[in-house]
Amino acid sequence: MFARIAGRYDVANHLLSGGVDYWWRQRLVRAVHDARPQDVLDLATGSGDVAFAISNGLPRTVRITGMDFCQPMLDEAVKKRVANARWRDIAFQQGDGMALPLADAQYDAVTISFGLRNMADRHKSLSEMRRVLRPGGRLFVLEFSQPSAWFRPIYYGYLKFVLPTIASVVTGDRGAYEYLCGSIEQFPGREAMSAEILRAGFKRVHATPLTFGIVALHEAVA
Repeated sequence: MFARIAGRYDVANHLLSGGVDYWWRQRLVRAVHDARPQDVLDLATGSGDVAFAISNGLPRTVRITGMDFCQPMLDEAVKKRVANARWRDIAFQQGDGMALPLADAQYDAVTISFGLRNMADRHKSLSEMRRVLRPGGRLFVLEFSQPSAWFRPIYYGYLKFVLPTIASVVTGDRGAYEYLCGSIEQFPGREAMSAEILRAGFKRVHATPLTFGIVALHEAVA
């Protein structure tokens, strides 16, 4: 599915979020910056926007790896990397988020943005993120969540009726975005997601709601 929409994925994201996705990424980058990592893994990196934002917001000495299961999405990331000298040291690698081809305790920080809900087994994926983090390393999960009660009818009306129609015009693939809308609606809220992160072996989980709660930034310590 992601291979089908790779070429128009970024345009669709910016349009469908009204551009607020830029702000969500900056909130993530500020949190990662405050953790002062030297080695960062951006999992489910897609077309690389989060990896590039992290590169822009952190010292140039920070080593960044972007990993994704979908090679066509990584191909889009590599195209962008060529255009900016600052990004040329970012390594992009194909890998399965539920069986990471990485050594134990390799990273100070793992980020995943809007990718956890697409994992077939969230617990297995979170456990893998825990495995590749060094002791005391930080996990950052930026993901859709469940909105405030007053905003829920408006939000789900948009997801079910407006978003797929716009997406079908932009990407030509309505089915992909109907799936994405369904995955958002079924994803756990902040408390339930925090509990899942704890079950995977993390500690001190903190969740920050963004934009009326439709998105949450979860931070945890390995």
